[in-house]
Amino acid sequence: MASTDTKSTDTKTETTAAVPTGKTELAGLEAGLDALETTVAHRAPLAAKLREKALPPVVAIALVLIGWQLAYHFQVKPHYVLPSPADVAQSLKDQWLKGTLLQLVWTSVSRGVLGFLASVAIGTPLGLIVARVKPVRAAIGPILSGLQSLPSVAWVPAAIIWFGLSDATIYAVVLLGAVPSIANGLVAGVDQIPPLYLRAGRVIGATGLNNVRHVLLPAALPGYLAGLKQGWAFSWRSLMAAELIVNSPDLGTGLGQFLEQGREQSDMAWVLAAITLILIVGIGIELLVFAPLERRILRSRGLLVRS
Repeated sequence: MASTDTKSTDTKTETTAAVPTGKTELAGLEAGLDALETTVAHRAPLAAKLREKALPPVVAIALVLIGWQLAYHFQVKPHYVLPSPADVAQSLKDQWLKGTLLQLVWTSVSRGVLGFLASVAIGTPLGLIVARVKPVRAAIGPILSGLQSLPSVAWVPAAIIWFGLSDATIYAVVLLGAVPSIANGLVAGVDQIPPLYLRAGRVIGATGLNNVRHVLLPAALPGYLAGLKQGWAFSWRSLMAAELIVNSPDLGTGLGQFLEQGREQSDMAWVLAAITLILIVGIGIELLVFAPLERRILRSRGLLVRS
């Protein structure tokens, strides 16, 4: 009897001891699997970040300037046709000293931002309607694609006839250039939503505006953002085309008018200075607004690791 009790007690002790050991091994296995699936983000030193992100564009700009200076030095074109980088910098400096440079930039940027916001307000509901209502899509979808491929400058003569030499003409050209891009981007984003998300939205009772706010727009956000970026590009290009042609003292002077004034005076340094400003503003909006927004969205979806 004593022997039997001793064996029974030993068996219970072994079983009791085995349970924690098994749980510990299982927990260790789960932790190991989690570690395999988790990307450990190490914050790179500031010097490494600058080397990785700032150095390549600086080198590219330097190479362009060197090539430009060599073309000027060897007179690939006469100097009055192809001024040197120093001549263009001097033209920009002259405008700065006159106190007109910031006003030129602000006039165009304010027009571009206002036109873009109006395009978003029109293009977003239009894109949702086209994406979700099949008869509307069949009727308007091809027209939106055609409008997107139409050069914005083609609208300028018609806008001048409709609205005269006024701000309305400029904004009309911007809207006609940007709205199709924003709407088509949203349509593409909605088309890429997994059907499971839409079914889940119906199950939780998301209908109407709640469905748009909590299901459609968040799920379509990557495609929608691509449409917004393209919409801004079309807004900026359309604005420059309109400002080049719609020239009136009552409208103020933007970068497009500034570029046209340089052409009228046959001053290539002036022309290239205006082109440089237009390029800087376009790149600046991309780097300061759309690039951080895109990184934030991708990071929130686990598609970009913080570094």
